[in-house]
Amino acid sequence: MKLKLMGRFLLVIFFLSFFTKSIYSQVDTLKSGWEFGRPDERIWRSATVPGTVHTDLLAHHLIPDPFKGMNEKAVQWVDKKDWWYKCTFEVSAAQLKQDVVELEFLGLDTYAEVSVNNKDVLVTNNMFRSWSADVKKHLKVGKNTLLIKFESPIKHDMPRFLRDSVIYPAGNDASDIPLSVYARKAPYHYGWDWGPRLVTSGVWRPVILRAWSGAVIRNVNYITTLDGNKAHVTMKTQLSVTTPGKYFLTPSLDIQHREVLTKRVSKELILNAGDTTCEASFDVASPLLWWPNGMGGQHLYNATAYLTTEKKTAVDNFKKKIGIRTIEVENKPDAQGESFFVKVNGRAVFMKGSNYIPQDNFLPRVTKGKYKKLFDDMQESHFNMVRVWGGGIYENDDFYDLADEKGILVWQDFMYACTLYPGDRSFLENARQEAIYNINRLKDHPSLALWCGNNEIAVAIKNWGWQNGYAYTNLQYESMQRAYDKLFKEILPTAVKENDPGRFYFHSSPISNWGKKEDFTKGDNHYWGIWHGMEWFEAFNTHIPRFMSEYGFQSFPAMQTIDSFATKDDYHIFSNVMQSHQKSPAKGNTAIKTYMDHYYNTPVDFPAFVYLSQVLQAEGMKVAIEAHRRNMPYCMGTLYWQLNDCWPGPSWSGRDFYGRWKALQYYAKRAFEPVIPSSVEEDGQLKTYVITDEKADKTAWNIGINLTLADLQGNIISRKKIPARKLQDGTSTLVNTIAINDLLQGRKRNEVIFYTELVNQNKVLNPNLYYFAVAKEIALQQPDITFACKAAGKGVDVTITTKQLARNIYLELTAEKEGEHFEDNFIDLLPGTQRTIHLQTGRTAAEIQQQLKITSLVDTYKK
Repeated sequence: MKLKLMGRFLLVIFFLSFFTKSIYSQVDTLKSGWEFGRPDERIWRSATVPGTVHTDLLAHHLIPDPFKGMNEKAVQWVDKKDWWYKCTFEVSAAQLKQDVVELEFLGLDTYAEVSVNNKDVLVTNNMFRSWSADVKKHLKVGKNTLLIKFESPIKHDMPRFLRDSVIYPAGNDASDIPLSVYARKAPYHYGWDWGPRLVTSGVWRPVILRAWSGAVIRNVNYITTLDGNKAHVTMKTQLSVTTPGKYFLTPSLDIQHREVLTKRVSKELILNAGDTTCEASFDVASPLLWWPNGMGGQHLYNATAYLTTEKKTAVDNFKKKIGIRTIEVENKPDAQGESFFVKVNGRAVFMKGSNYIPQDNFLPRVTKGKYKKLFDDMQESHFNMVRVWGGGIYENDDFYDLADEKGILVWQDFMYACTLYPGDRSFLENARQEAIYNINRLKDHPSLALWCGNNEIAVAIKNWGWQNGYAYTNLQYESMQRAYDKLFKEILPTAVKENDPGRFYFHSSPISNWGKKEDFTKGDNHYWGIWHGMEWFEAFNTHIPRFMSEYGFQSFPAMQTIDSFATKDDYHIFSNVMQSHQKSPAKGNTAIKTYMDHYYNTPVDFPAFVYLSQVLQAEGMKVAIEAHRRNMPYCMGTLYWQLNDCWPGPSWSGRDFYGRWKALQYYAKRAFEPVIPSSVEEDGQLKTYVITDEKADKTAWNIGINLTLADLQGNIISRKKIPARKLQDGTSTLVNTIAINDLLQGRKRNEVIFYTELVNQNKVLNPNLYYFAVAKEIALQQPDITFACKAAGKGVDVTITTKQLARNIYLELTAEKEGEHFEDNFIDLLPGTQRTIHLQTGRTAAEIQQQLKITSLVDTYKK
């Protein structure tokens, strides 16, 4: 066996070393020596690239931090100015001997003119595309100058706005002037109902200098199909050629340091000068499949394409990771209306996750570490899908690489949201090129599940009163709708079909509105009856769509986060600073207070309000998530709004701007557990379900169930034990029904607790508590909570004990350090019980014992 393994290892070494890095290709990233300035000042200061003008101004203390206080208003002048960036870079004689020396800009934001040594080489108008130019003829040996002139996006688009006969209905544009529709630029930069208006400019992704000769591989895409226990892989390679002739293309595929293709097969190519695409194919026997989080392994293959000359001289190679899997989206009429669900490797999967927005208004500040923390949190929270929402950006490669590694399927919107768009030829061609670029950039990621044309525009056309609200004539509105159809029903689906054949595309999410009963039978739905419709949380139990792709409720971030932008003088929900950070002014803080007054007692102070806002949000989302999971397979997905923030402030997020978990994120983690019990009142009965959606490895879940009714002091009134039963994965099973009057037997609803425990292999899992009355109607005693800290693994175990019922126990460190994270929080403890929670920390148990603060619900209204 050892000899066989050694033989394989040497074969792989020989195979890979046969090809060496081409001496005819050199790639540099232009990172250093950058400066920026305004053309009307001609003062040059050091700049960071990738970066934005705002972050460069911040670094030189020329503007205040826009995220603090009310400083957002103080920096609105920045986007009215033009900004220039320049750098000098070295070019060697060897580089200039190459056939091509090109500059590639992976992201210019947005309107820019580029020159090299005072020679114009590019004009750009889209931050979502890469731009490149062969600049060899403008270069010299030694120092060269690159100048990028960014025009103010406001100045650029204002003439078009003033010239147009209509005002586009960009209702989320905080400037109240919908310039964002003209710019192929992140829409949220212009303001949204959870983020500031900070319209950036700058070199927001890397600048590459590439010198090459003969030929270069531009991209390689892999199309995989499964046939029994074999995968067939088609490798499509995009090439640029300067030297025509005979070349050879050779694929390599390895996983876990093992070469899969035991026979090296090179494809002979006769290439002419110019751009071309060629294909090669190979089979993989017994492939290791890629599965979403919770269903199996995220097996990734290292795929490499080698390009050589007829004399076996290495010309170029191209590497990426791929996964082998099939993915389908079922969206078609059925007996209950119109289905919407995702199948992976032939298996229908209930989608659990959230909607994602960019993590910062200043995008280059989002580090690899922040991306990793984001995906670690999603994986820990049992997500298997994240929706990249259409008002942000097509994310960085790090985002999709981590999605592949962590098993998080990506619902990918194109970057259009909540408004209509121009239909002129120039705009549509720009949109087409943007789509082609991003489809080809992202389509090989096994995590990519689907493409969606836009966010909410189709339902808005029909239901948001745009025609009357903006006084459009019939001709105007019909023209705008024709532009919609051209972009979202012709250009984008054609781009998907031609560049990512077989991938599901639909033109707008949601498919159905939330106003009528029949809407909940069709496709995906954004249910905003809670919050925008001011319905109570219980409506989540009755408004169940086929797939819930948006819903949510706001809360404030942690006090540590609030202290990053406010002072104690601002500790009031209607203070100027709190109002300036609340970007949903139509409802905002008033809505939070209205719902809070309905369910809870009045909090005693501002920190209590902040804590209670998180509990309120989390309890509401728990109702929704459990309702969606209970109704599987009628409902096959729940993506709450929203996962994260782009700045610190109140919003719908579960993680705040600094990555701190709100109560919602802990509740989502528990509600997304692979196996959960859930109880609900229907028609005077209490129904209890057990839900499983994780793929069981050739076995079925064997679960016993304990159903208990107790008083507030913990005394058991009644208990029912259901013997262990086999529950197949991917099911929601009704396990018990009882009339509420029979269960309570004359007791008041606010004096009892019902809880369900699952028993698996003699282990009792944490109970799911059900309360028959809202929190403010339950007479909670002040709980006698004690805790003890003990070193455990890479952190500290905190054991909490209570003598009385304690609700929403919040563990908080008064001197929090970066990276510290409780595995659970905001928990309920029954009287006379205890719970041990692990804390990730580098500090000692004694330090945590000193720094730990515990708050429970009763503390918010009793002092």
